[in-house]
Amino acid sequence: MTDVSVLLTVIVPDAIAEAVADVLLGRPDLTSGFSMSDVRGHGSSIRLVEPGELVAGYAQRKRLDSLCENDAAARRILAALKAEFAGVNLYYWLAPVIEYGRLV
Repeated sequence: MTDVSVLLTVIVPDAIAEAVADVLLGRPDLTSGFSMSDVRGHGSSIRLVEPGELVAGYAQRKRLDSLCENDAAARRILAALKAEFAGVNLYYWLAPVIEYGRLV
């Protein structure tokens, strides 16, 4: 999948979302941009640890999306995040992008 654009999505604990953004903003060689949005994690694989999470039944997280030129570019971002945030609960997935552009 080397010549196909890839969407990298990373689910980030709220507590480190700003630090993750700072790492990526400080590394323009990794990405030219990304977006972050609020999400709620539900399911048996989600560790609820904060009292508010236990009451609400979900974990508040941030979703980071970055459109990458190819699989290798996405994996460089993952490697940088893994090095900086080893042991942190970061979930990710990669998806091929069929098309992207701007509607003008």
